[in-house]
Amino acid sequence: MKEGAGQTQGGTEAPLRDRVEMLCLGSPRLSLDLTLQSGQAFHWVREGEGWLGAVDQRAAYVEIRGEALWSEAGAASAVADYFALDHPLEQIERSFPADTAMQEALHFCRGMRILRQPRWEALATFITSSMKQVAHIAQISHTLRQRFGTPARLGGRLVYAYPTPAALASLEEADLRACALGYRAKNLLASARLIAEGKVNLEAVAALPDEAARRELERLPGVGEKVANCALLFGFERLSSFPVDVWIERVLREKYFPKRKNVTAAVLRTFCAKAFGPYGGYAQQYLFHQARLTWKKKEAPVRKRGSAQ
Repeated sequence: MKEGAGQTQGGTEAPLRDRVEMLCLGSPRLSLDLTLQSGQAFHWVREGEGWLGAVDQRAAYVEIRGEALWSEAGAASAVADYFALDHPLEQIERSFPADTAMQEALHFCRGMRILRQPRWEALATFITSSMKQVAHIAQISHTLRQRFGTPARLGGRLVYAYPTPAALASLEEADLRACALGYRAKNLLASARLIAEGKVNLEAVAALPDEAARRELERLPGVGEKVANCALLFGFERLSSFPVDVWIERVLREKYFPKRKNVTAAVLRTFCAKAFGPYGGYAQQYLFHQARLTWKKKEAPVRKRGSAQ
């Protein structure tokens, strides 16, 4: 169902939803607030009753009305793909273990979906996330987009796509350091150049099995196991990938190994693969988000989304 673009009234600018043609995408189980504030993507901003951002190279506006998802009509197909409306969320939830920690996280995060992000965008974002809190990662993302990304307009609003590998490869390290990347600038630049030069091919990586894809990504500067797993989950749709940062490590140790002190990373990896199964990435994201927002600040890890590769 389409809804026509509205007009400004009395000299006051109409809301963005009234300045563009909107299309209803049905009533999927989707919480935009949970999904877009869960540490997956970092550039979406609130706009009126909805959210404004970029889906790959195009501007997009989305909102929930009742239980229905509405999108600016021109981006509707891209939006449906980006928000992974084809993921069988009920089946995914049924696959989760029945323990208290997982079920509490599921209750807290109902409606959250794993985004299907552009591969380079997801990879590069998590290269820049190392040792950074979510707000800082978002600031870096916006700065990179505004300085080096392609602009797109929607209803008079301007948004920016994430800069391509070629765009970043043409820069100097100082240009990226000026975007508050610090030591991450060197890694992002080197990775962009390797990809722009074809020495690492993300399309080829996408065709590899999980473990081989992870190893190939780890050839890139600044990409360790954790960043590679984040890229695989959020950019390559490897839904079994289970990134372990300090938040998740703490959840696992406190909730699943409370009486064991010397639990190695290898033990945690093996446990996660067996306990959370083919949709472990969803389980991880729910556990991460619930812990990040509900655990007492005085008990919270200092480092957040980008820590502990």
